[in-house]
Amino acid sequence: MSIGMGLAITVFLLALNAFFVAGEFAVTSSRRSQIEPLAAEGKRGAATAMWAIEHVSLMLSICQLGITVASTSLGAVAEPAIARLVEHPLTRLGLPASSAHVAGFFGALLIVLYLHVVFGEMVPKNLSVSMPDRALLWLAPPLVAIGKVLRPVVVEMDHLANWFVRRLGLEPKSEVSATFTVEEVASIVELSQAEGTIHDDIGLLSGTLEFSEESVRDAMVALPDVISLPVNCTPAEVEREVAKTGFSRYPLLKHGVPVGYLHLKDVLYARGSQRNEPIAAWRIRDLPQVRADDEVEEALREMQRSGTHLAEVTDGSTIIGVLFLEDVIEQLVGEVRDALQRDDLLFTRNDQHATDDT
Repeated sequence: MSIGMGLAITVFLLALNAFFVAGEFAVTSSRRSQIEPLAAEGKRGAATAMWAIEHVSLMLSICQLGITVASTSLGAVAEPAIARLVEHPLTRLGLPASSAHVAGFFGALLIVLYLHVVFGEMVPKNLSVSMPDRALLWLAPPLVAIGKVLRPVVVEMDHLANWFVRRLGLEPKSEVSATFTVEEVASIVELSQAEGTIHDDIGLLSGTLEFSEESVRDAMVALPDVISLPVNCTPAEVEREVAKTGFSRYPLLKHGVPVGYLHLKDVLYARGSQRNEPIAAWRIRDLPQVRADDEVEEALREMQRSGTHLAEVTDGSTIIGVLFLEDVIEQLVGEVRDALQRDDLLFTRNDQHATDDT
């Protein structure tokens, strides 16, 4: 092979290696959320890029196969060609042929190594990482086409690699994760606040991120602290308690245990002598039950499902407190002041909802 042909093949193999390296980093750096809108718009290459993201394990196998073939061929073709190119000037300068051959070999090795690392690895990697979505739109069609031609070989290699991964106790993935953990989102919010791109003066964002870390036990009102009424109370007694506290919802106790609750609107029916008669059992609202160790959002989902603003909290088989919807909301936005709440009762934790919603 002539020196010119060897150098031409060297350039081709460097470009081929760069192509597969760029494809590897484009597939792993692109997120589904970046490509899906482009596919919906019908942008050229977006549909193929989506397929590549959904079959990331197969795409990486194709890229690794291409990089290995290109790198091995580069060593076999480029080094002899460059070595001969370096030997000629050294021989003309009077260096013995054997010494010129050794010097040419090591010189060629350094040159090929430099070109391979810089132009075959680092440049395509940095390009793909800096613009992964655009790089994938360009690279996915030829990558997928190569994959279809070499699919039998690549699939077999992929299955073998996945088998070894499972032996290590891990489950292989065929798609790049497009989600963030709570910790990652919190870090993004913190950095964005520091750079001034997000303003969270009332702490709503940070409160939302910390929401999942709170348990029902953290938000509940302990049973001894709950302002309650007896189960056989009358509308007049409810009205007096409302005037005294400003609260609108009251758990009803029987033998010291919550059996339901009343809203202020539940006693508006009472007229005349009805105001001093015990409230009928059918007017008492049910209390759903949540566990003290449940996360707050789990209790919130249960309260949404049952359509209630209160829930009794259990620790094993023992009822230890009551969870109010307002206390759940306060985990997100901070202290909530009820419009009718008495100031002299603010030292208690049971802000029992002087709101008018049902």
